[in-house]
Amino acid sequence: MDAALHLLPAVDPVIAHAAAACVGALMLIAAVEKWRDLATFRDALDNYRLLPAAAVPAFALALPLLEALAGALLLPLATRQLGAALALALWLTYTAAIAINLLRGRDRIDCGCGGAAHTPLGAGLLLRNAVLMALALLAAAPLHERGLVWLDGFAVAFATLFGLGLYALANTMLSHQSRLLDLRNSP
Repeated sequence: MDAALHLLPAVDPVIAHAAAACVGALMLIAAVEKWRDLATFRDALDNYRLLPAAAVPAFALALPLLEALAGALLLPLATRQLGAALALALWLTYTAAIAINLLRGRDRIDCGCGGAAHTPLGAGLLLRNAVLMALALLAAAPLHERGLVWLDGFAVAFATLFGLGLYALANTMLSHQSRLLDLRNSP
């Protein structure tokens, strides 16, 4: 990971800190949502039909633990790169699973992202995950050497809350997309 980071350009610390806080919070929230209703997550994971049935319960426990670990590692600067790498690996795995099922024509199953809303698989999830992976890369990028001032803390907090709001909006739109298409196509 360290060698790959040298390929990334240095970014302003405010951008990197906001990306890390946003990705870290999203990973922690995703883990809690999955733990809140582990049976539903296990069913969603099983519905992807990518794992042997006997492995699904173990993966249903492991994935939220890995998400929580990634989220926790992203918050301190000392472990941020490791947390970003873990978040990136998880999202790459999720994106591959979504793409495989879309290629199979299985676009009505729940993504298993967590939460009460049923979000069917679709190209929008692939795009959302690509944006999240880009944020994880920003979080891990080398920082420009500059001193931070008190106003930077407000900028990080605002950008983090804005990013979380955009994520919530995108997920709401993705969860309603199939219903809107059904309404549009009804007589």
